[in-house]
Amino acid sequence: MVMNNMFPYMQFIVASKMGDVTGDGIPDWIYLTALKQDPNSPYWVNITLHIKNGRTNQITTLPLTENQGYNPTIWLGDFTGNGVNDILVVIDSGGSGAIIFGYVYSYINGRMTNIFDSIRFNEQHPYTVNYANNYKANVISETPHKKYTIDLQYKGQEYLNEIYHPDGTLKKPIEGWVDPISGLYPIDIARNGKYYLQTLQLIAGQYHADGLGLVENLLNWNGSQFDIVRQTVAIYGEDLK
Repeated sequence: MVMNNMFPYMQFIVASKMGDVTGDGIPDWIYLTALKQDPNSPYWVNITLHIKNGRTNQITTLPLTENQGYNPTIWLGDFTGNGVNDILVVIDSGGSGAIIFGYVYSYINGRMTNIFDSIRFNEQHPYTVNYANNYKANVISETPHKKYTIDLQYKGQEYLNEIYHPDGTLKKPIEGWVDPISGLYPIDIARNGKYYLQTLQLIAGQYHADGLGLVENLLNWNGSQFDIVRQTVAIYGEDLK
């Protein structure tokens, strides 16, 4: 814990891992520091990533784009396939929809480089959600350019009666949306030590609690960036009596 004389906030090390992230075979210390404005709150501000080089003891400090939230964590694993640990940082935003902020850093060409930023990913992969006639909702992904059609009849007749005429036509246009990333998970699909990233995003209908399903993206590092190699939409099942 560190006290700043100018600002009466308490600074803590809130997460840490040991592992070789520079590729020299010597474990490095990777840790997050943060400030707490309210000692009774689990909310952290000014969350910052630090890497202490195990060989030189030099500390590299990396500010995060969104640096406030809950439960900051560090995970180490190889996303790029070079046999060296990369750094995954995930922070819960605490906002509606359980949105997270996620970052991946990799040691490339002698420096620690940000290779994934969930905010940038959200901006680069927009969606539209529109209700359609005959009890359907269409989810359009712009990148990759795909269309998914969700059958809404599992929602029940009371739900459908609010939206549709008896002949299945819409009473009025309705737009939903796809949330920013709410889940970010490393997955070793081939069980060879190289990890993919999986993202989860809620599909919302008339309002946020009106969930229609999830967009799932599987990302693979291609040598210069993460590509979406598989995109699917998962729907909720109807309870059977």
